[in-house]
Amino acid sequence: MEPPKYLLLSYDAEAEFKGEDGYEETWASCADAEGLFGDPPRPARGTYELLGCTLEGELSTALTRARAEGSAPLGLLTLEVLDKTGEFVVEWELDDARVIDDRPCARDLSLRDITVEASESIDNASDYPHCPPLSPGYRLSGAENHPWGTCKDLAHVRHEPLEPLEPALRLLGCSPSGALRAALDAGEEDLGHAKVLRLDAHGRTVQPAVEGELTAWIPSARGRGLVDLTLEPWSERPPTAAPEVWDLWWDGRPSEPNLWAQCGAEGREFWLRTALTNRAHGEPDRPPGTTYHLDGRHITDERGFFCAIGEAVNGPGGYFGWALGALNDCLRGRWGAEGPFTLVWHDADVARTCLGVTPHTGYRPATFEELLDFLAERRIDVRLA
Repeated sequence: MEPPKYLLLSYDAEAEFKGEDGYEETWASCADAEGLFGDPPRPARGTYELLGCTLEGELSTALTRARAEGSAPLGLLTLEVLDKTGEFVVEWELDDARVIDDRPCARDLSLRDITVEASESIDNASDYPHCPPLSPGYRLSGAENHPWGTCKDLAHVRHEPLEPLEPALRLLGCSPSGALRAALDAGEEDLGHAKVLRLDAHGRTVQPAVEGELTAWIPSARGRGLVDLTLEPWSERPPTAAPEVWDLWWDGRPSEPNLWAQCGAEGREFWLRTALTNRAHGEPDRPPGTTYHLDGRHITDERGFFCAIGEAVNGPGGYFGWALGALNDCLRGRWGAEGPFTLVWHDADVARTCLGVTPHTGYRPATFEELLDFLAERRIDVRLA
């Protein structure tokens, strides 16, 4: 009989917020789960008309490109609402914007009306950036506040349909115990709040999976006395890349390096989350001056670099940062290595060829040279091999 993959615990939000210990009660071990995984929904994209525009910088360049190619990426597009004197009031952002059309402005033929497709930023304070009376309109800018011109008005044309609702999570073949067993025996409808943990083959916790409310149960076809539970998650579900990572951690923390290299970009990102969850606490750093060997054969993207440096410093399944900011924190100590130290980067040509070259309209991963500069600034002696 295969070991259970999940453990169900009671959940008390207030106790967790206060940092209390011992409040979690084991409610069930569960053979498997259905409907657990789901990627965050794509931000809803809409079509917007920028009316009466003057053009500068990359907006003008993108317009020329869109006329030749049918559309052109802009990245972040910021609209600064102006008051009647032309002073800044508030800004409103469109993420991952793309120019898809333009034409002469019907009100003023010296200006252009531009159609863009984009997602509204989650940081926007309102659904629509209304201008105050007598305002000249909006000032347009891109990333790092580069000026792109102005527009007199904004029209929101349409939104893409919303993503379908995710299904409820079903925990299969559960053996209830404690307060959950008592609630089921008493026929209670309110079964309480619970947390689901992913286990490895030895019954050790690999990672928290999801939290939510137990809403229903039925007898399980997987065995006498077992039940199938329905849980409505309120936390983010593990991504669809999680199963491949959890399968690689099924026998416990990996004992051989580079298992992460089997994963795609999303799987590597989740590997870093799993490695962070499972990092060893309380162990002293190796002393300054230690030499670490970075296996560069599979560093084909930025996530791969962080997977590889985690293993270079802390062994297979190790963690040493998931982004440059986190790496900077790790270099301050208490994460396995104390600088300055030497990093021997083997097969560095793979990263030199692959890193930072994929076109991005928003965030651009660091290039190979930028990573070297970052490490050098923090007194890491990188030797390319």
